[in-house]
Amino acid sequence: MLVTASVMPLTPIKLAINNMKHLLEINNLDVKFDTDEGRITAIENVSLTLDQGKVLGIVGESGSGKSVTAKSIMQLNPGNTIYNDNAEIIIDDENVLKFTSKNDLKKIRGGKVSMIFQEPMASFAPAIKIGNQMVEQLLLHKDLDKHKAKSISIDMLNRVGIADAEKRFNQYAFELSGGMRQRAMIAMALSTMPKLLLADEPTTALDVTIQAQVINLMKDIIKEFNMGVIFITHDLGVIAQVADDVAVMYLGSVVERGPVNEILKNPKHPYTKGLLNALPDINNLDAPLKPIPGNIPSPLERPTGCVFRTRCPNPTHDCKEGNIEMGLIEVEPGHWVDQCCVNCG
Repeated sequence: MLVTASVMPLTPIKLAINNMKHLLEINNLDVKFDTDEGRITAIENVSLTLDQGKVLGIVGESGSGKSVTAKSIMQLNPGNTIYNDNAEIIIDDENVLKFTSKNDLKKIRGGKVSMIFQEPMASFAPAIKIGNQMVEQLLLHKDLDKHKAKSISIDMLNRVGIADAEKRFNQYAFELSGGMRQRAMIAMALSTMPKLLLADEPTTALDVTIQAQVINLMKDIIKEFNMGVIFITHDLGVIAQVADDVAVMYLGSVVERGPVNEILKNPKHPYTKGLLNALPDINNLDAPLKPIPGNIPSPLERPTGCVFRTRCPNPTHDCKEGNIEMGLIEVEPGHWVDQCCVNCG
């Protein structure tokens, strides 16, 4: 049965959401990189919003553009990055993509916005004690003396569940376990009291037990600090535990987004269905896994029209031929799906 819904261009979507005050608003974001092989498209026409105290999960395979989207918020993408002129990333009524001075960027990086990375050892300086790094960050972004900055840092280490925080304050990152390093990174990210926290695969490198502890810790932190969180992961099970809303990305485009329960229980896009079908069946652990056929294309060989058409299990003729442009339509209240693939599933 065909799903009928009026196609709403992305510009009207922006006009509709502008009536509300969001913590974060991303409008019409394109990101390209100049490489030796040519200019490649990493992100295309992404529009997202996030409210205070809410968690937006972003899921997709490696190469889907999740991390590039998050890094764009803090302008942390490399020097060969090109943003489109009409793109907007709005925080506190300011388009951060227009920031060029160090003072403006400092307001965002580690100030209003903090980021938790997948591997803490790649983020902590190995030859500098953890406490010194936390103090340095506070002195950079807050009007504090060293004594007060140290007190705040130790208190934050305590609040994320690190025992004997004063001792850990004076240790190096390599002296801590993986779970404790991740907690220390969360403490450092939170010490400046950001409005927005970007968590890029924060549990991927952890074992299952530590992963559960970090997830519970982050849920407590979100409630206590009432901050907005973008939680990036490839693990839909984690998203089900922490997110309020979810955006599914494929090859730089958002192909489906909406409330997390609605997306997980009633997926419309064949890619979202494929991600869910690839999960083990807990009621039949002997059943073979169902991977999505094929591989995500290289950005250098980006398909025309619908980017998922080369892997779609049941494409319509126009989709298969690349005749339909991508764009989100609302199939249920708050549930948006790419217009090309809504009838392919």
